[in-house]
Amino acid sequence: MSARSADQIRTAFLEFFKARAHAVVPSSSLIPDDPSVLLTTAGMQQFKKYYTGEADPVRDFGSHNTTSAQKSFRTSDIDEVGDERHLTFFEMLGNFSFGYKAGERRLPKDGYFKREAIAYAHEFLTKTLGLHISYVTVFQGMPGVPKDEESIAIWRALGVTDIREELWDVFWGPTGSAGPCGPTTEIYCKNGAGDDIEVWNIVFNQFFFSGSREELQAGSSGKILEPLKTPGVDTGMGLERLAMIAQGTKTIFETDLFKSIISLLPQGMDERIGRIFADHLRAVAFLIGDGVRPSNRDAGYVLRRLLRRLMVYGVGWEIEPLFRAVVAQYKQAYPELSLEIINEVYRLERDKFSKTLSQGLRELDRLQKINAASAFKLYESFGLPYEIIKEKAGARGEELRRDLFDAEFKKHQEISRAGSQKKFGGHGLLLDTGELKAGNEEELKKVTRLHTATHMLQQALRVVLGNEVRQAGSDITAERTRFDFTFSRKLTLEEVKKVEELVNQKIGQALLMQKVILPKAEAEKTGALYSSKEKYPDPVNVYFLGESLGTAWSKEFCGGPHVANSREIGRFRILKEEGVAAGVRRIRATVG
Repeated sequence: MSARSADQIRTAFLEFFKARAHAVVPSSSLIPDDPSVLLTTAGMQQFKKYYTGEADPVRDFGSHNTTSAQKSFRTSDIDEVGDERHLTFFEMLGNFSFGYKAGERRLPKDGYFKREAIAYAHEFLTKTLGLHISYVTVFQGMPGVPKDEESIAIWRALGVTDIREELWDVFWGPTGSAGPCGPTTEIYCKNGAGDDIEVWNIVFNQFFFSGSREELQAGSSGKILEPLKTPGVDTGMGLERLAMIAQGTKTIFETDLFKSIISLLPQGMDERIGRIFADHLRAVAFLIGDGVRPSNRDAGYVLRRLLRRLMVYGVGWEIEPLFRAVVAQYKQAYPELSLEIINEVYRLERDKFSKTLSQGLRELDRLQKINAASAFKLYESFGLPYEIIKEKAGARGEELRRDLFDAEFKKHQEISRAGSQKKFGGHGLLLDTGELKAGNEEELKKVTRLHTATHMLQQALRVVLGNEVRQAGSDITAERTRFDFTFSRKLTLEEVKKVEELVNQKIGQALLMQKVILPKAEAEKTGALYSSKEKYPDPVNVYFLGESLGTAWSKEFCGGPHVANSREIGRFRILKEEGVAAGVRRIRATVG
């Protein structure tokens, strides 16, 4: 069977569920009705009121079941776009069911739960698309919440034998201080590189917990976990990932969703810059299509940031033909995209920015040394984004770091007010280096513990797996650390267990965290770990765990912050290990 185009995959998905008593609901706008979020980030967002009972799906859709291909946008990944996997704009395919009541004789349109949800997913992937499922994950259970034996039995009945039990990464919610929650089951398939990629996540809203997720994880006996009277199904599958798997490509950027755009880029363009262009062009087109216009606030600021990044990278050549390729790629599914309007908004912003852009680039070239203060001045005076300044500064910008730039920003702009923090997901600039994100003092404490734990994780991986392991990326929030590393294969369960146990062993030894400042060349000779992609100042900070630098168990170039003693970290838990690109693995972990 020939590989399907992304348009064909999207249509096949919607038609599959339409034939199974689902109402096909058009994508909602990227600008959500919910004022607590900046942009639509997931397919279920437009259906939240149907899960809570505030709205009636039968009245609005004629069924308890819906399906959609939802335009989605995540600002948290803007700085990471350019690698093999991160995007700002993406499409989320989903099927949803509200109001299922066990034991009642019901029609298909009256809702369903685990058996049907898993069977639908299995049938669509293996029969409709002809794909092979590598393995699935299910919830392993904990005190008060049983193992998801029902999902295990359903998968086995369908012939899936590789069923892996996990904990918190396959349990959704609750959000806030109380709410619906429940186990999930994830489906993995191989891409063209032979890597197992999570393609579909099926969430079963099964319980209501009268407390926060942190309390649930801690096994709080004073909180109540009750079965929901009307459980629900909420699934999500990224179209870009599914296209990569169905079309047998190694990355999402080799799929037909990006080919027509990338083919128009100048010959010899750096691959990373090409991916940034491909992502940002799509993102800009869809933001404009949903009525966003460049400004210095909220979604308008996101659009302006993306547009100006395109303009800086695209100095000297025409960008309009690229927007034509984007509209051509998506006109069948999203006829609201207007090439005329997109180009008009782009030209107005270009004309407004072009003069200051030229002046800003000349000023940047004139500076012999670029630090946070001078970089912020370039941003404030000429609108040059941090990413552009850092990249074009080269060796002159060795002292420039995101956290220092953000500190300068904070001095001059009131961007960490509570309302703005809430809209951007609760992460202000108290600590936001691109790798570490925290919005208040409590979050800062948790992020600091996770930061030190991430150093220990890297060292433990090298001890267990060997020196092939090198950091390939990191992102730390108040809930978890996400650590990417180079390694040629999937870790065994025993290896994961050894890594986790080694970190906890070192935590229990109450190792001191200390810092020395050394000339960069001398610091490299100590064996301290550092990222080859990062520009470091000279001299450099070396943080190490142990009595001395020579006998330290872990040592890395780093800007901090860290705990004073490893025992402050608490219990370290690995939530998940997975592949994210050829030769790159990812671990998600938390502390408590």
